[in-house]
Amino acid sequence: MGENAKVLFDELGEVALITLNRPGQRNAIDAETCALLRDATEEFERNDRFRIAVLRGSGAVFCAGMDLKAFSTGEAEDILFGPGRLGGFVSRSRRKPVIAAVQGAALAGGFELMLACDMTIATRTAKFGLPESKRGLIAGAGGAFRIGQRVPPAIANEILLTGDWFSGERAYGLGLVNRLVDEAPDAAAIELAQAIARNAPLSLEASLELSRCASTVHEDACWEANDRLLRVLVASKDALEGARAFAEKRDPVWVAK
Repeated sequence: MGENAKVLFDELGEVALITLNRPGQRNAIDAETCALLRDATEEFERNDRFRIAVLRGSGAVFCAGMDLKAFSTGEAEDILFGPGRLGGFVSRSRRKPVIAAVQGAALAGGFELMLACDMTIATRTAKFGLPESKRGLIAGAGGAFRIGQRVPPAIANEILLTGDWFSGERAYGLGLVNRLVDEAPDAAAIELAQAIARNAPLSLEASLELSRCASTVHEDACWEANDRLLRVLVASKDALEGARAFAEKRDPVWVAK
């Protein structure tokens, strides 16, 4: 991957650094970015040299989610339902841990990428949210059921149904973020990753598999329901209206169809 690629992959010893690299588009995920992130994840998992990865975004934003312009031009199938779903990442089975380093916004699919990671370092000024209900969609990259695994049900419902964003401070208070920093979450995430990478590889993988058991025992059924509902909404008039209204910076006019 060249330095101008939409996803960058760097080696820091036993740590893989994966960077979403569309700062001009707030690191939004189109079909090409999705394929490149899938490739980066495969390389990280395949190569025994790496024990842990850090996922970050270039520029001022972690990830603003799916590129709604790409959605409105027909890329939704590849982005939402391709192997591993969003980014080839959110539903991919992984042996190794990934730490999200979040600055700026982690919204919609960006928040779902973070929820698919195993730990998160974020700035105090970071913004989190699942605004899909404001766009005629659902948080269909795992967010709609994973948020309820991480916070109390009433809080999860508020996040999903209002679509409002919340601060890094609140995310930390809810247990969604491991550590808050004033700046440079990348450096703090890499430091944590390097400390973890010093431990026994087989112990790391076994511990992570057991840690995930409680939250993944019903995951296949969750993904089945997720895809069924998401396909209905993606094909709806309201989803197209939501994307157009967002692009045109106006309030959507819902028709419930």
